[in-house]
Amino acid sequence: MVDLPPIRETIAAHGLSASKALGQNFLLDEQLLDRIAALPGDLNGANVLEVGPGPGGLTRALLRAGANVTAIEMDSRCLPALAELSDAFPAQLTVIEGDAMKLDHGEIMGGAPFHILSNLPYNVGTALFVKWLSGQDSKAPWPPQWQSLTLMFQREVAERIVSKPGGGAYGRLAVLAQWRSTAKLAMKVHRSAFTPPPKVMSAIVHVTPDIAPVGVSAKALERLSEAAFGQRRKMLRQSLKNVPGALDALEGIGIDPTRRAETVSVDEFVAMARKIS
Repeated sequence: MVDLPPIRETIAAHGLSASKALGQNFLLDEQLLDRIAALPGDLNGANVLEVGPGPGGLTRALLRAGANVTAIEMDSRCLPALAELSDAFPAQLTVIEGDAMKLDHGEIMGGAPFHILSNLPYNVGTALFVKWLSGQDSKAPWPPQWQSLTLMFQREVAERIVSKPGGGAYGRLAVLAQWRSTAKLAMKVHRSAFTPPPKVMSAIVHVTPDIAPVGVSAKALERLSEAAFGQRRKMLRQSLKNVPGALDALEGIGIDPTRRAETVSVDEFVAMARKIS
């Protein structure tokens, strides 16, 4: 086991502070970080992609678990601390400086299966999540290259991802996460665990891909859910009127056009998307 100074000392030694502009909040509790790294199961020898490692708290836990980690970090201030980790775990850590939103993650991982674990920067977390769910990274077919997503979100966002029809939290993120994946709330994390403490509570979502329903275009489903929940207070006949074929799909499936989006199940959205795909 590599003997490393506490992450708090590493942060102090490199004069680091969390950047609000980059949506950073550092986790310092190494026992908590080890628990997060254990959520996908045995990572010994597995390939892992981490976005926004910062000073490397979660990175340490992943390396201790035996993972081969590729970390994407756009904050150059954190690179020296990550370089120290790379030296401590030879051949286990690759650090890429760049914007994760602009990079092809499948290409970076060399076409091999991988897990994604990340304390996501709050300002890009949802956008990255949708990017991974879309299956469009590397234009790969479904199931994707990633074998699981273990991601930290603001608790409100996490609850949206795992929510069921009928409530105010149910929306586009739930449909995109659940139509061909299994999403669960794996762990709640108190704001006091972070430095600096964010204003909101956090939670970790764990997602694993399932077999995709046949005859359904991901783009069609995204278009439907975006339109339906973009005007969630309106009836479907109004919110979907500008989506070609959507109203005919409602009639063909037997969905009452006076219903609102939050009452429509994931399976019903899939059936509509199949009709217009």
